[in-house]
Amino acid sequence: MFDSNAIYKAVYDSPWKNTYWFTRYLLNTDQFGALGKDERLIRSIILETKAILSQALTDEEKLTVCLGITTQKIKASCNPSAKAYSLRANFITFLEGEIITLNDFIVFLVTLEYIVLPTNAAINNIPSDDLEFCRTTAENILKTLGKEHVEAILTSWDNMGVKCCLNAERLEVVSEFTRLRANLHALSYKRSEIEDNTILTAFVQEFERRAGQKRKSRAGGSLEDVATFLFNFYGFHSHAKPDHFQTDIEVDKWFKCKDGWSIGISCKRTLRERWKQVSSADGHALSRYKIKEIWHLLTYDCDLSDEKITMLGQQRQVFYLKDNSPRYISAKNHIGMKDYVRPLSKLIDDIAREQGLNLNC
Repeated sequence: MFDSNAIYKAVYDSPWKNTYWFTRYLLNTDQFGALGKDERLIRSIILETKAILSQALTDEEKLTVCLGITTQKIKASCNPSAKAYSLRANFITFLEGEIITLNDFIVFLVTLEYIVLPTNAAINNIPSDDLEFCRTTAENILKTLGKEHVEAILTSWDNMGVKCCLNAERLEVVSEFTRLRANLHALSYKRSEIEDNTILTAFVQEFERRAGQKRKSRAGGSLEDVATFLFNFYGFHSHAKPDHFQTDIEVDKWFKCKDGWSIGISCKRTLRERWKQVSSADGHALSRYKIKEIWHLLTYDCDLSDEKITMLGQQRQVFYLKDNSPRYISAKNHIGMKDYVRPLSKLIDDIAREQGLNLNC
């Protein structure tokens, strides 16, 4: 039965509420130096204090010895002249204010062993970069099904990486959550079911916070990587941006054509409001630097209006769109736009033709 009063007491009054706060402060970098990431230190504290808890001592004596071991090990974990020393001293002060009874220390010990160390391991198992997964998956598709499936690679590249990493997160959190629940079941210290829930949710909340930080570090740039992958896979030659060419166009890859002119490839999900900036590179500017065309590889074209297609198309900018996209189908059959749109499935053949290459794959 739902008991809001019992939940309130577990979150605000129970000693087990500190499984969350101990976890947060052990991983706090700015205030406490993130000593929870020092696994050798954490493991040594767990090992030596658990040995004391098994001794025939009073609770007060056990608490005194365990706190002494913990504070001494934290102090000895870094040089007194280092910046981290003062941060770890801050943690000791915090710890001494929170650990008043032996039960408080036991909560701290359970946090170290069953939340902090497993969370560290779980976070380390989550990919920091989804690029390698994308490459492997894309290679398998192209080797098996051929270059006609480049469209599928381009349109699913982002999702491949995101799904891979999120699945890795799910695997870790479910595995560690299951292990934590089993450990709690075997733990002899007295707790209520709601107090167990405070421990379980402390793990989940901290895992999600740290996984979210890692997620942010992976974000961005993924779609731009696909151009490099395709050039490497098919052995195309790329080169640096033409000297002194200045424009607002974000070009991800340049390649030289067999006639000595260049083509730039821009990989973007959508033009959005960038199109008026992109239009600053007019045909005269392109010719001045021997740029034949700019190719835009778009995976989302719902906002690609007739105006955008015709205005930029007249400036030698071409849109590669999904083969079955209503926007592509409409534009390719329109006398005023058909020269400015091409299907993504033909991208590789078009690059090969411009470079004078004969692809057998």
